[in-house]
Amino acid sequence: MPEPEDLAPAYAIRLRLAGHALARAGLVHAYGHVSVRLDNESFAVTAAKPLGLLAAGDEPVRVPLTGSLPAAVLPEVVMHQQVYRRRPDVEAVVRFQSPQLITLSTLGRTPRARHGFGAYFSPAPPLHDDPRLVRDVDRAGRVADQLGASRAIVLRANGALCVGRSLEEALTLAWYLEDAARVELGVLATGQTGLELTDGEARDRAITTGGLYERMWEWLTRGESIDSSARGPHS
Repeated sequence: MPEPEDLAPAYAIRLRLAGHALARAGLVHAYGHVSVRLDNESFAVTAAKPLGLLAAGDEPVRVPLTGSLPAAVLPEVVMHQQVYRRRPDVEAVVRFQSPQLITLSTLGRTPRARHGFGAYFSPAPPLHDDPRLVRDVDRAGRVADQLGASRAIVLRANGALCVGRSLEEALTLAWYLEDAARVELGVLATGQTGLELTDGEARDRAITTGGLYERMWEWLTRGESIDSSARGPHS
């Protein structure tokens, strides 16, 4: 298992970039966290501070997939832990609280697959219908179970979790989900039913090739630089 100092060159810069990107895009404020899987036994999560304020000295914390969380991490990181335990395909988790998504969730709704970005969550991401903070293993396990094989789960009145096979993917999906909520609220405001993508349309539209996630990463992290040597093995 990597020692803490070994995390910095491989993960710390990219986690910091992701945190800054989420803040710049308006997907987080004082709260939120991002993590990447290290191996089959642990993951690294951002320091317990506002993501937009992460600085070079704010090293990520290594968290085991089993047992208690380290004292240095936020209690809601238990959701990351339980997702990684259940989903060996997941390499990164983004926890965020974006405004359109939160508003939609208070209606007991999650975004339907109405446009290209919504296709990635077709027909709609699950809703965890409990507004209380998730800070214990039992609640976190229920969230992870409800997530199932989905790319995201919405927490009623409390944002969402997005998961990905890379940090680029998880970050991109967070932006996509908020945009899907924007579209859903816009459709609801018209009083009309609106069209949804069929299963086939959504499947064909939710492509992952052509540098899709990498281009969104580049756009969301614009204005900041990263040395290629700092890219982790799950890039």
